[in-house]
Amino acid sequence: MPRASIKPMQNIIDQSANTIRAAAERKVPLRICSGGSKEFYGNHIVGQNIGMLDITAYSGIVAYEPAELVITARTGTRLVDLEAELHEHRQMLAFEPPHFGNAATLGGCIATGLSGPRRASAGAVRDFVLGVRMLDGKGDDLRFGGQVMKNVAGYDISRLMTGSMGTLGLLLEVSLKVLPLPPMELTLSLQMKEADAIEKMNLWAGKPLPISATCFYNGTLTLRLSGAEAAVRAAHTKLGGEEIAGGAAFWQSVREQTHTFFQPDKSLWRLSIKSTTSPLSLPGQQLIEWGGALRWLISNADVDAKTVRAATEAASGHATLFRADKSSAARFHPLAPEMMNIHRRLKEQFDPTGILNPGRMYPGL
Repeated sequence: MPRASIKPMQNIIDQSANTIRAAAERKVPLRICSGGSKEFYGNHIVGQNIGMLDITAYSGIVAYEPAELVITARTGTRLVDLEAELHEHRQMLAFEPPHFGNAATLGGCIATGLSGPRRASAGAVRDFVLGVRMLDGKGDDLRFGGQVMKNVAGYDISRLMTGSMGTLGLLLEVSLKVLPLPPMELTLSLQMKEADAIEKMNLWAGKPLPISATCFYNGTLTLRLSGAEAAVRAAHTKLGGEEIAGGAAFWQSVREQTHTFFQPDKSLWRLSIKSTTSPLSLPGQQLIEWGGALRWLISNADVDAKTVRAATEAASGHATLFRADKSSAARFHPLAPEMMNIHRRLKEQFDPTGILNPGRMYPGL
């Protein structure tokens, strides 16, 4: 980056740090925001006097080494811009983060910790986070991790920030591992019942098949094959199914929730469960991803949250109320007392006065 642009970026950091220190002194809650594409996700921050901490202007790629498969960028950087740069070098964010709008930023991607259709085969967001730079609740400028994969003892703070919803600090920069784009991708469609689809997805997951994404909805199992052409063609022959033209558009519709299943006027539950779980008997419609481990549930706003979460716990998982403008239910699955205690202790260490996105994940945090 040209030296002339470094000073204005440092000014943004200094201003943000001063805002945090002033808010901590007066104990005024701060709502962290950037692109706003995922503002719907999580609990609302309750309070009359709430300050704003906008990091949108802190954007741009800090370092990118295509040969090393590592990129470092500021958190105000738009995902569309980041991915465009990667695509020029035939590389990608392998966890396929959902955008939910062109304004989506790297900071929101890491803070929410959401992954797309490729997550089951490639890994989750935190698996690709190598290092972070952040401001904690005292306004201190901190760095954790680096730009290489390595073993760590104790908490891996860089990955701890993933999915923390801004409750532990303001992310400034993130270093990510990236992967090459697959030489070929093919999307297949097979007609079958839900129980058969769950069985097939789990059976195939244990075999050396280049399956990079799965989706079952309304009697149709859709698969994506990714890899060398010979491997993709061989897998197609073995699995059968009809090739879908425009497969990339289909997977984007699932990732961005523009698929016909996702209805904005209904409550949307995100159920993370054991992949081999039989079809769940819950009111509403379901769409299955990640080989059976992720099940989306569309239901009426008055659905009993206890019923949904009880069924999810029975399947060794947890349920998140992903979208619900009218429901009063807690967005995230309640934590066991010992886990809540860990969350509280982490919050106390990184944000002693509790001013950063308070309550966005859990009440009192």
